[in-house]
Amino acid sequence: MFNFKSLLVALAGLAAIVSAHDGITQKFAPVSPASLMKGQPTGTMVKIGGVDTYVARPPHIKKGCKEAIIFLTDIFGLPLPNNKLLADRFARETSLPVYVPDYLNGDPIPYNATTIDLTEWLPRHGEDVTSPLILSVIGGLKKQGINKFATTAYCFGGVYAMRLAQNNTVAVSVSAHPSFLTVPEDFETLQAKSKCVYTSPPLEHPLRCAFFSAGFTPAIAVIADGVMNGTTTENTKRYKPGYTRYAHAGMVHGSPFSDPAQVAELDAASTRP
Repeated sequence: MFNFKSLLVALAGLAAIVSAHDGITQKFAPVSPASLMKGQPTGTMVKIGGVDTYVARPPHIKKGCKEAIIFLTDIFGLPLPNNKLLADRFARETSLPVYVPDYLNGDPIPYNATTIDLTEWLPRHGEDVTSPLILSVIGGLKKQGINKFATTAYCFGGVYAMRLAQNNTVAVSVSAHPSFLTVPEDFETLQAKSKCVYTSPPLEHPLRCAFFSAGFTPAIAVIADGVMNGTTTENTKRYKPGYTRYAHAGMVHGSPFSDPAQVAELDAASTRP
């Protein structure tokens, strides 16, 4: 079984702080990361289901392990060192293998770009193109014997984490200020369809965001909370497996690894429930 407690601590606690800028259907305004993590990635690149995938393996893994984490990056994809280094960290802290598929199909936005023009890029990366690549990797892993999945997603990847949770493809789903969600409809669908269950602590689809969020704003977060907590006129039942959202005080987007105060918040997040 998943080590739910360590998985939540490592994924949900860290996820919101390290990704790039976010947005939802109403707004999507990513910017290049503010700084890069220190260190060198230790994983390997392989093809799974025909998709290039970065694999981060923990130093110690239980023999016959049939669980894995799927890491869905922001628009900067695998070339951004932070994504690989974060996958390495999650593997160490959860003792589970982490798979980072190139679901951008070799077409990420350069992470050192001074300006970002998504006019031509976004049409090449709609759900009809991107979802099959993610599902192909999951299908390939199932052929290898893995039968239970968690996903952690950042910004652009958030909508795909939501879809995997809505369709019960994964057992655990964590999103950091997801993009391109339709609020409240996507949360209503999650509420109605998802059967994912957490055992300890009792949380499912934890939602994390930096306090200063350009896309997943406090007003939008309140709407999501209302649906998941069952406090709206249309939704009177709390999401059965449980729901939580945490806004990291003082945090901004864009991988703030050059700011000591924000690095301290990153480290604290790994132990915050």
